[in-house]
Amino acid sequence: MGHATWAKRRLIPANTVVGVKLMPLNSPVSRRRFLQSAALASAGLSFTRSALASGLRSSSQAGSTVLSEYGYGDVTLDSPLHEEQLRQTQAVLMGLDDDALLKPFRAMVGKPAPGADLGGWYRYDPNYDWHTFDAGFAPSATFGQWVSALSRAYAITGSQETKEKVLLLNRLYAETIDGKFYVDNRFPAYCYDKLVCGLIDSQKYVGDPLAWEILGKTTDAALPHLPGHAVEHGTNWREGKDESWSWDESYTIPENLLLAYQRGAGERYRAIAVQYLNEPFYERLARGENDLKGRHAYSHVNCLCSAMQAYLTLGDKKYLRAAKNGFEMVTAQSFVTGGWGPDEQLRPTGSADVYDSLTKTHSSFETPCGSYAHFKLTRYLLRVTRDPRYGDSMERMMYNTILGALPLESDGRTFYYSDYNFSGKKVYSDHGWPCCSGTMPQVAADYRINAYFRDAQDVFVNLYIPSSVRWTDDGAQICLTQQGEYPYEPRVTFEVKTSKAAKFAVNLRIPAWAEGASVAVNGKHEAAVAGSFARVERKWKSGDRIELELPMKLRLEAVDAEHPDVVGLLSGPLVLFAMGESQPVLTRTELLAAARVGAQSWSVGAITMLPWTAVGNEVYRTYVRVGEGDHRG
Repeated sequence: MGHATWAKRRLIPANTVVGVKLMPLNSPVSRRRFLQSAALASAGLSFTRSALASGLRSSSQAGSTVLSEYGYGDVTLDSPLHEEQLRQTQAVLMGLDDDALLKPFRAMVGKPAPGADLGGWYRYDPNYDWHTFDAGFAPSATFGQWVSALSRAYAITGSQETKEKVLLLNRLYAETIDGKFYVDNRFPAYCYDKLVCGLIDSQKYVGDPLAWEILGKTTDAALPHLPGHAVEHGTNWREGKDESWSWDESYTIPENLLLAYQRGAGERYRAIAVQYLNEPFYERLARGENDLKGRHAYSHVNCLCSAMQAYLTLGDKKYLRAAKNGFEMVTAQSFVTGGWGPDEQLRPTGSADVYDSLTKTHSSFETPCGSYAHFKLTRYLLRVTRDPRYGDSMERMMYNTILGALPLESDGRTFYYSDYNFSGKKVYSDHGWPCCSGTMPQVAADYRINAYFRDAQDVFVNLYIPSSVRWTDDGAQICLTQQGEYPYEPRVTFEVKTSKAAKFAVNLRIPAWAEGASVAVNGKHEAAVAGSFARVERKWKSGDRIELELPMKLRLEAVDAEHPDVVGLLSGPLVLFAMGESQPVLTRTELLAAARVGAQSWSVGAITMLPWTAVGNEVYRTYVRVGEGDHRG
């Protein structure tokens, strides 16, 4: 949801290392081609001589079972950046007045609506002028997302105050359920989808005993006012309405409906989800046809999440093919940061549109919403395929977009767009409480469920964040704790604590860029292959340690094949942004010799280079120009 586009339209015997298993890629894989099909990946596997000699193997990229998520309360983060974002966003939500949150619902169904008005997009204004995209644009649209984020936060913190707020908001909302809410609502499917999300999360994480009943009444009220099938953005399905009434996103609603069905809400939700699957879109993507050009960016990547839930629920591989192909197409047109969709529009693969956007717009990537959809999609794909490159993509997105976003403020100020213009700057949206104010609190909670996964016995480490994950296996209470200064330093350490010796595997994601990586168990080192999961299996006891080394050689990445002299500089997963308004032409040699001058700072001559999370109010450049004729090796 966004106004810009709408305006336009796994070491076996204890103490021995014999089982670090690696699956190398055939050759270096660029960001723009990292999503190969499972068939191609399987057909092209080869092992290095050193890997064979030492008994190294790799985790299967196509495991027989789908990896499971850990619960929000199973993972503890010890990263100030991540934790502050969670704390700050939750404080904003807990501070919102209940009457203000319910005001649009009450007013839109003709009930008394006391209390303050939040304003911004959240406001209901019966005389709203759609040309302004300002206060009143999407009344109450973020309510369900905020209930979802609070529910996830309760699963993390166990805060009774948070639980009570969720339960109260659900009951106050239930008093307003009426089909009238959807009559004068430009976004009935969007609002219904977010309400479904809030209710299924409050049922699962808070244990609201009335959640399914409220969901049923919400669905009864909404369905008569929905189009009956997936309608593409820009298609007017309500007679006598202006252009703005064609901007709803009915094609995104199956994901949460299928989750409702999976969590026990009933067969009804599976049936409705199937009814709203965007079949023509999925069929074209499943055949490999690029059907993304000109489509609204966030909502169509979110639509791919519905395809993944359709695959997980219905078992039809068409949906998996569609999601994999669609994500590959998005990746092929993404920025060095992992972001995509300048001006909220997907672009043709191979076009100059992404390059052109560096001078034509400052609205480069819809950051909280886009990162939320990106994290969900890469999480689903990683769980299904066990391909670590989806984790690489998630990591890139995390460090270079949302983790460095300006904080959500209690007055509705929201970081909306990342700016990759040659003269970029971090700024707040002009609009209060836009859609990104709904997704940012959800993203902040979800770092935990993105960091680790598991199958019946083994743990998969996806994100390298100081943290701990806990689980019980065959009577053993186990905790795996990771520490380090990654992504600023290459070493990550892990320590096992267990109530009794336990046999399982720890699978460590080795990024595709980490050539020369190594894994050590209790001081015994083995090489690891970039672009694999290194599988460390043994009978673990308390005090066992793993040391992971991920070399961070500087590298350059061009904006596209037609503009090889417009490049981004990377160290590990971090994009380094050039600070200042001057734009000198540099050489590749100069960029690749960037000197580390601080804990989070590099320099190229007089130019300071910072990671996104360290960028403040300064003007910066995501891409820099390199001189013609400079060596490209």
